[in-house]
Amino acid sequence: MESRKKNPAYPLMEQCPELVRPMSGKAIHEINMENVLNGELTMEDGRISKETLLMQAKIAEDAGYRQVGRNLTRAAELVAIPDTLVLEAYNALRPYRAEKQEILQFAKEFEEEYGAADTADFLREAAQILEQKHMLKGDRDE
Repeated sequence: MESRKKNPAYPLMEQCPELVRPMSGKAIHEINMENVLNGELTMEDGRISKETLLMQAKIAEDAGYRQVGRNLTRAAELVAIPDTLVLEAYNALRPYRAEKQEILQFAKEFEEEYGAADTADFLREAAQILEQKHMLKGDRDE
């Protein structure tokens, strides 16, 4: 059992359920219908934790799925960022929705306020691509 904790295997929920915890820190076996009906769970109990996402990222990378691992690492960064801010940044990345500087401002905030360096890099790269493809706000002939 100790070796599994050092090197968890996919799927985590089946192989190492004791390692899977929501953001609230509750044990995964506490997330059940009885506790839902009793009102003993909160929204935080339904949100995945940064640690669980990072374990999944390591498993993916170890299995050769580097891009999946990177996506999960960015997801781990996003759990600390308010949902409304994540949605604003997502909408800014849609074609013709934001100026480059707006996207770069999200990147700066994600990195400086929330320590989300990988996600900030992703946003900067997306801003550059949108600029190259002439898909920023104001680029479309109206």
